[in-house]
Amino acid sequence: MEQQEVEVREDSESQLIYRIERPVYDETFIRTPFKKPQLIAHLVLFHRCSSHKAKAALLSFLPILSWLPSYPVKQYLFSDVVSGLSTAVVQLPQGLAYALLAAVPPVYGLYSSFYPVLLYTFFGTSRHVSIGTFAVISLMIGSVAVREAPDSMFYVLPANGSNASAFVDEEARDARRVQVAVVLTSLVGIIQVLLGVLRFGFVAIYLTEPLVRGFTTAASMHVVISQLKYLLGVKTQRFGGPLSAVYSVKAVLSGITNTNVVTFILGLVCLVFLFVIKDLNERFKKKLPVPIPGEIIVVIVSTGVSYGMSLSADYKVDVVGDIPTGLSAPAVQNFSLFPNVITDSFAVAIVGFSMDISLAKIFALKHGYAVDGNQELIALGLCNFISSFFQTFAITSSMSRSLVQESTGGKTQIAGLVASLVVLLVVVAIGFVFQPLPQTVLAAIVMVNLMGMFRQFRDIFTLWRTSKIELAIWLVAFVASVLLGLDYGLLVAIAFAILTVIYRTQSPRSAVLGHVNGTALYCDVDEYEEVTEYEGIKIFHCNSSIYFANSDLYVNALKEKTGISPEQLQAAQKAQRKQKKVNSKNNSPLKICVRKQGVTHEVLPQNVTEEQKNGQLQDRHDESDTEEAIFLEPLTSVHSIILDWTSANFIDSVGAKVIKQVCNSQVSRHGVFSLFMCWALLAELDALQFFTGVMSTDMMFPTVHDAVLHCQKFRPAAAKNNDTT
Repeated sequence: MEQQEVEVREDSESQLIYRIERPVYDETFIRTPFKKPQLIAHLVLFHRCSSHKAKAALLSFLPILSWLPSYPVKQYLFSDVVSGLSTAVVQLPQGLAYALLAAVPPVYGLYSSFYPVLLYTFFGTSRHVSIGTFAVISLMIGSVAVREAPDSMFYVLPANGSNASAFVDEEARDARRVQVAVVLTSLVGIIQVLLGVLRFGFVAIYLTEPLVRGFTTAASMHVVISQLKYLLGVKTQRFGGPLSAVYSVKAVLSGITNTNVVTFILGLVCLVFLFVIKDLNERFKKKLPVPIPGEIIVVIVSTGVSYGMSLSADYKVDVVGDIPTGLSAPAVQNFSLFPNVITDSFAVAIVGFSMDISLAKIFALKHGYAVDGNQELIALGLCNFISSFFQTFAITSSMSRSLVQESTGGKTQIAGLVASLVVLLVVVAIGFVFQPLPQTVLAAIVMVNLMGMFRQFRDIFTLWRTSKIELAIWLVAFVASVLLGLDYGLLVAIAFAILTVIYRTQSPRSAVLGHVNGTALYCDVDEYEEVTEYEGIKIFHCNSSIYFANSDLYVNALKEKTGISPEQLQAAQKAQRKQKKVNSKNNSPLKICVRKQGVTHEVLPQNVTEEQKNGQLQDRHDESDTEEAIFLEPLTSVHSIILDWTSANFIDSVGAKVIKQVCNSQVSRHGVFSLFMCWALLAELDALQFFTGVMSTDMMFPTVHDAVLHCQKFRPAAAKNNDTT
């Protein structure tokens, strides 16, 4: 094998310089000695079994086994306990409040704050996220529950047959909505587990950050609108489906004259108090050992005021109501509801995973550990599926609680375990204490916790300056989700985001590259001044893959940038042939000359002798006065085209066919020779049988510089013939 020398030294300015001397490599040379049979290697690796792989699989499925045996009790336990207690103080009121969003009785919010948190301790890979109820997911569940069990299904007439209007059987309605929420949660868990087992953790990438932020901002709008009736004490029905936000606002405004003044004042006071506490916690978070637990303070005080002043009985203030003591027995879901909620379950599963993995990655990056997206899917799926048998609704990680858990010193999911045990204590022993809690207080808690979401409106100004396409994704996600509902809005947003990807790849940026003197670098000749093009060589670069949607655009850009068009070359050759035929009708001697770069070269006629061909041609200008000379312009000055495919990720059969047609076209017959440079597409090109006919692997080069050097030394024969014929 040829020797390769590499010299590395430091110059006077302490700048590293490397020089490489090696032969010009092409793919024919590289693939023979270096490549190994990929299929066999993959099969051997896949089917290899060992105790190490079995242990790794177990630790991957139960991450707690990787850190619990070495858990530093003295260093971590106290911090985790304090963090768990602080998180529980926030989790209790949020569980009660978000149950209203899910359209189920508040006690089911407490169930959802216990079982999934306990399970995530064993299966989750993040040490800092707080699993449990979340506003956006709860609202998505609530919209499905209201759609499948609307108030109109449960109107009953008075038993005494009087003329009184029908009323809603709230007990039967709530029981049905709980069934819908539980079935939806079970299906969400199944989908998440299947996606995790199939290693589909990458699906979250389709929920780009602008899409997620626009969607969650719209969800926050829905949440606030849904809480207005509780804040004002107005009796309205709950709407679902497209334009539900508009109908809800209209219903609240129509009944605003019936506002319960006591309810509104109590809710407004709690709203202001919580906002002030949030602001103080944010301003003095570095000085406070733990955040001020504004939510639990509001819950305790308002519960005491409601009980002492009999707000429910004397002032008609809506309260939480009955909270059963103890845990409910496991029950089998009503599987007949599966077909009705399968579409919604996919949306909830993807959104829930996206929220969880985004938060988990943030904390993992901050604290220097790794999270596994596929295992997170499995963990969330198991939390949802197993917990659904105990009457819970779908969960994910909460940003506000996760920040509390991390900022109060939480080190591991022991903090989450402590928080779940506190919730269990409340459910088993003192749940009845919260029965007088006014619902307007829960509405205030929900609204204040969404203040951070509304700060995402600032994204509009940032994206306007940085990326108009991402701004369009944000706005489409927001507007579609507000008007069409969260389920249809999410589908529209994902479809639009995919269309933007197609738009970007269908309209790629192309350029002709030039050489930076003294280097092996090649840059756009239109953007950089210190670059020069090699004579007769065009290097075409396009920053996109080549497939059915942009293959024609790729070829058009190639023709435009290089100035080489097979149609124009063919027309020029026909014109020259026609001129030759016209002059061949004359009997006078004919002399054909080609004018190239200011120099006229005489072309020897076909009947010259061998001696004349060897350079002994005499000066014959005086032999005939009727001699006629025809001056032919060269068809093109370009003899080689290099296609730079380093930015291409894939090529399909349509793209390969179009490129091959260009190479087999009249271009090669007129002295233009196409060369290629790519590396990642070789396997696909082999599978597409690209290297047949005039195409071969010795036309492929690992770098642009290899291709340029090849073109300079081995100038295509067709180009040489064009200069002399």
